[in-house]
Amino acid sequence: MINVGMIGCGKIAQVRHIPEYASNSGCELKGFYDPEKSRAEDMVAKYGGTAYDTVEELLADTEIDAVSVCAANYAHAELTIKALRSGKHVLCEKPMAVTMDECEEMAAAARETGKYLMIGQNQRLTKAHSIARQMVADGEIGKVLSFRTSFGHGGPETWSITPGRNTWFFDKSKAAMGAMADLGIHKTDLIQFLLGQKVVRTTAKFKTLDKRDAEGRLIGVEDNAICLYEMSGGTIGTMTASWTYYAAEDNSTVLYGTEGELHIYDDPVHSIVLKKPGQEPKYFDVEQIQTNDNQTRSGVIDLWVDCLRDNREPEISGESVLSAMRAVFASVRSSETGRTVEIPEND
Repeated sequence: MINVGMIGCGKIAQVRHIPEYASNSGCELKGFYDPEKSRAEDMVAKYGGTAYDTVEELLADTEIDAVSVCAANYAHAELTIKALRSGKHVLCEKPMAVTMDECEEMAAAARETGKYLMIGQNQRLTKAHSIARQMVADGEIGKVLSFRTSFGHGGPETWSITPGRNTWFFDKSKAAMGAMADLGIHKTDLIQFLLGQKVVRTTAKFKTLDKRDAEGRLIGVEDNAICLYEMSGGTIGTMTASWTYYAAEDNSTVLYGTEGELHIYDDPVHSIVLKKPGQEPKYFDVEQIQTNDNQTRSGVIDLWVDCLRDNREPEISGESVLSAMRAVFASVRSSETGRTVEIPEND
């Protein structure tokens, strides 16, 4: 039995991590910490365990084997490294951290301590993405020449544990980035996963177009990020992350190859549509992707618990996410400088 502690009891913890741990027979929720202790106490009342006054007290509990870090972005690195060095395995929410140096330090701490570090890049785990990846590897659409991948919705202010214009997602000191950290990291990691290639060059534009704080001022982080990615295998494409898709959420990817196209979560009915010249489309109907309004089991917790029970490195390890984080921070620099940024570490 894997005993688990929660560091942070906000929305993502309450909607995904905690209920998924609670329904997994291979683990038990033992402890909860949140800066607002009442949230931790609420979770104890519902799931059992102990509400701790400090992170240090939770990490000192020798019965706890692993923790989920579900804090604001700026705290990910500090909490993860502290937990690893206290002897706990760590599942950290995305984005991995708010600087590349912090990401590297987290991965190094996992190596040094011999503990596992997994990052919550859940899009790798959807059935449609797994099937599409295999189809690409099998050459189903020939050589992939280009792509477009998007993740957009109406913004985090209605979904946060503290909804409204004062959400921490809009606070640059806590979030560091806006739509890129919230949504863009998912699609950046995903396109590398689907293609088996890394982002080696990015030309990006980040803009705050519409989101405003409680005083009516434009927020300090971007609500839209558009990147042109060049991949290590020669494929090029666009990645769009947006908090201003007000009519409907979009979480689609389309791959254009020399022998056809793959439309993934792009059709309102079919999870995958395979299109080839001169042929009728082929439809692959697996589960629909999660949306803010339709939360389904992510697979992250089940994979995490299985890895811990089997004593094996998680597929979505901190090390495996470093290349996507390099692309994210290179895109930040590209937008700031107005220039294309090379990522030699990914080549």
